[in-house]
Amino acid sequence: MDIDPIREQIQLYARQLKLPTFTKYSDVLRRASSHARFDELLLELMKAESIQRQENQNRKRLKTAGFPYTKTLEELELSRYGGQISNVFVNELASCRFIGEKKNVVMIGNPGRGKTHMAIGIGLKACALGMSVLFKNAATLSTELAEAKDHYSLGKLEKRIRQASLLILDEMSYVSFDRFQSELLFKVVSDRSERGSIIVTTNLAFSQWTELFENTAMVAALVDRLTFKSYVLDMNGESYRLDQTLKAQRL
Repeated sequence: MDIDPIREQIQLYARQLKLPTFTKYSDVLRRASSHARFDELLLELMKAESIQRQENQNRKRLKTAGFPYTKTLEELELSRYGGQISNVFVNELASCRFIGEKKNVVMIGNPGRGKTHMAIGIGLKACALGMSVLFKNAATLSTELAEAKDHYSLGKLEKRIRQASLLILDEMSYVSFDRFQSELLFKVVSDRSERGSIIVTTNLAFSQWTELFENTAMVAALVDRLTFKSYVLDMNGESYRLDQTLKAQRL
């Protein structure tokens, strides 16, 4: 097959200028009207490049966020909360204005109530809006912080956490933290106080957080920082996961 020298040069310049979609100019030509002007064709190429870059950036944000799986807010059955969480309120969270306002969201509820689902759904919305998100299991993060300190890379990890527009701390409830881990987690929360938003999911009431941390004075300070300028959601009730399992078994 003969190689079109012009096409070859276009591909070369597109790579050099980092405009990969320009190599697909033939697709734009096929879709365009036979009377289309050059500037109209150029505009379509530029639009395609812009859309592709946005998609690439969003994929990168999703990879960096580290979500364990994908769950959208649209999949959440709000009827299960007995009117405690309205569609209007969820839409407000979905707008991610609370992130710009440096507010926090604390979700308290027994297992299977969709706390992680909602947190991930909000995180996905934030990514789509161009914000940086970091999803961390609380126990995993405490271990990562301790290991980073041992390997003299704590500052780098703390900077990465601090720079995220939204930090999601999932499952602040199942594993207790020693004094060293408690101090590291407390510093992460303190560093973000009024500087960046945090979403926390937990199945323990604040009064029970003393079961997680050795230093009770630190618990009071931690709760104070998390609940200042925050939305605190009571998501207790019957397990959604259990209900879905029982429904599947009946089919």
